[in-house]
Amino acid sequence: MSDPDWHAPEQIMWEGRFITAKTRGKWEYVGRARGINAAVILAIDEDADGPHVLLVDQYRVPLGRRCIELPAGLVGDQEEGEEATLAAARELEEETGYFPARLESLGQFYSSPGMVSESFTLFRAHGLAKTGDGGGVEDEDIHVHRVPIAGIADQITLWREQGYAMDVKLLLLLGAGMIA
Repeated sequence: MSDPDWHAPEQIMWEGRFITAKTRGKWEYVGRARGINAAVILAIDEDADGPHVLLVDQYRVPLGRRCIELPAGLVGDQEEGEEATLAAARELEEETGYFPARLESLGQFYSSPGMVSESFTLFRAHGLAKTGDGGGVEDEDIHVHRVPIAGIADQITLWREQGYAMDVKLLLLLGAGMIA
């Protein structure tokens, strides 16, 4: 059985600089404005102590608290037609202070498809070089974390106990096999 509203015309209810609220029949959802997409970066730094993953935390207004996340950013928010790999490299360096020698696309994903039409491209960063402190731009107040992969589950548990929100994409680090 199919819902006749699946194919109803899409209507824009409200549009801001970055998001658009839409309806399609009885369905309500949000999407990115102006065709903006996102890039998420899985950055693993190797050294003598073993592999470490780069994570960030920042205050997220919709959650009312800081959230632990993979580095990420918008593609095309400043320049229409921007290449996703260029945006991913830029965002990784801005947020973490590391620049990748190479980015590998792991595919397109949807974080909350029942409510948001936004997709993101997940990139694996290779050959990281430290270029600065990170922390984002302007008023982002991003904190950088370099966490040993062997201890990621314990660190996530600790952050949860401390009241941090956890981005669903952290599940990649807990068992999807993408970090191997």
